[in-house]
Amino acid sequence: MRLLTTIIAPLLFVSLGACAQELPPPAPEPLPLVTVYKSPACGCCLAWADHMRSSGFPVEIRDVQDLSPIKAEAGVPAGMGSCHTALVAGYFVEGHVPAEDVKRLLAEKPDALGLAVPGMPLGSPGMVQGERRQAYEVVLVARDGSTSVFTSHPGTQ
Repeated sequence: MRLLTTIIAPLLFVSLGACAQELPPPAPEPLPLVTVYKSPACGCCLAWADHMRSSGFPVEIRDVQDLSPIKAEAGVPAGMGSCHTALVAGYFVEGHVPAEDVKRLLAEKPDALGLAVPGMPLGSPGMVQGERRQAYEVVLVARDGSTSVFTSHPGTQ
């Protein structure tokens, strides 16, 4: 009995601990598909799609002549439009929204229609030209149409 408590039990404990430590961590869930609707001639939309891909999102691009019906169906409010509209996991992503903000949206799962970056701010993803960046806000659009600032991105001088 003494052999069991002094030698075998500690070895068993160490062996079980080693087995538990060798298990790999669970794989992260894959990011959902981002479907981008854009004009066939828009190059900055392709740059934004590349930004999303490099951040781990699978991306499908659909060239359309008229984005208005897509924006209307998604619920993009007037004045919040940009050059492309994306759909991801039941949300719209309007314009040059950074991938980190989209990931935060998907993690927090607010009761909202989506995110928008109105216009095309210089330095936002897809609009990078050198080191200069305009300050801009990512806006959360609630289901009732109200808006609030989701994230503020500072500019450079």
